[in-house]
Amino acid sequence: MALEQNTSASGDTATRAYPDLNLYIDGQWLAAAGRDTTAVLDPASGQIIGKLPCASTEDLNQALAAAQRAQPHWAALPAFERAKILTRAADLIRERLEFIAQVMTYEQGKPLREARIEVAFAADVFTWMAEEGRRAYGRVIPARHADWRWTALQQPVGVVAAFSPWNFPATSPARKLAGPLAAGCCCILKAAEETPATAIELTRALQDAGLPTGVVNLVFGDPDAISRQLISSPVIRKITFTGSTAVGNHLASLASAAGKPATLELGGHAPVLVFDDVNVAATAEMAVASKFRNAGQVCTSPSRIFVQRRVHDAFLEHFVSHTTRLHMGPGHLDSTTMGPLANARRVHAMRELMQDALESGATCHLGGTAANGAGNFWPATVLSSISPDARLLHQEPFGPVAAILPFDDESEVINRANALPYGLASYLFTRDTDRCLRVSNALQTGLVGINTFVLNGPETPWGGVRDSGYGREGGIEGLASYTTTKFVSQGPAR
Repeated sequence: MALEQNTSASGDTATRAYPDLNLYIDGQWLAAAGRDTTAVLDPASGQIIGKLPCASTEDLNQALAAAQRAQPHWAALPAFERAKILTRAADLIRERLEFIAQVMTYEQGKPLREARIEVAFAADVFTWMAEEGRRAYGRVIPARHADWRWTALQQPVGVVAAFSPWNFPATSPARKLAGPLAAGCCCILKAAEETPATAIELTRALQDAGLPTGVVNLVFGDPDAISRQLISSPVIRKITFTGSTAVGNHLASLASAAGKPATLELGGHAPVLVFDDVNVAATAEMAVASKFRNAGQVCTSPSRIFVQRRVHDAFLEHFVSHTTRLHMGPGHLDSTTMGPLANARRVHAMRELMQDALESGATCHLGGTAANGAGNFWPATVLSSISPDARLLHQEPFGPVAAILPFDDESEVINRANALPYGLASYLFTRDTDRCLRVSNALQTGLVGINTFVLNGPETPWGGVRDSGYGREGGIEGLASYTTTKFVSQGPAR
């Protein structure tokens, strides 16, 4: 391990461990020598913390060949044996939790306590799928003749090409790997170039747990070139992607042209419906914690907060008050409750959205301008009186900007919540149990939180509808999506 010296945005110097960056292909760690590289930056300082090797065409060919060789043996390995390897990997992730969390904070920026929670969650994903893989049950179907046997069997779909994003560098790769591996599929994972070391450490845990050579291959590089080469290969039988709607639609078209299924978790613009019968102060506090988690870089982040008019002003006051208590800074500092944005692109996007909102008449109660100094810092921002035409209400902000919007009645707010083409997550807060049923049924999203912003666990399905993608990760659905059903009709021997 290399020790890097980094000067934080606050001027403090911290010594943190950051691993060497490598590709992992056919059981071998491949360094940058002889390959193109891309710089990995600390988002809190802008300093280069590593040089990441980019996979060449030949590297990808080797990864495809390795996965193809390993696929029959991994699929044939009893689920009980696969589960032991995945369980051991989960245990190793837990043993290394503190180091992996520090690596994640270093390269992604989120506060260390959030990183710790995420690494623990990733380990739980492997544990859950290890057990669920042992329950990929088929069934016996009553045949139409007494001496016949009809069965439906669940079998692995084959080698999977997986693409994970930078905002959750442990959770997303864990989901992309654990489900296919538990189902008996080999994987080629292209993880995010901004946050490579977290994915490397998860892969290292799988290797150290005894995962056979070639079952998992980890690559980085030009996203378009890698996706085109992998998806067009006959070795790949399915793709899974988390990221923007535009990129997801592009990958879906490539997969469709090749006749391959896909699981896509794409963009969101989550509405929150706050009715006037709630505890306003408590609900506002919960909304602040959820909105500014990971600096708003969460696909299910509450981004359009509709508050019934009678309590709108009180909610806004409490929301602003709780937001002022957040402390922005480098993620490794104990005092930090919101870290930097992961890259400079997000700062630019925040600046453009803010300019448009203010020009259209919005009121900024807090934040609104990029912080001075090094790093990708944008303060927690609260807006109200926003024009319906403002880009902020139509384009996923994916940053620490909260929009507080008044509404009058239930039918109105449901229509406004469903007005966008996104359909990943939505939330409603009310004490009326009948309203809980009505509104949750009416909201057109794959995930609904009622009086909570907690939407997922390893045991639960995760995914959206409409422009937010299709297919599910997590839960029993997250295993089933990597299997195919084979029907076997057996008659008597002649």
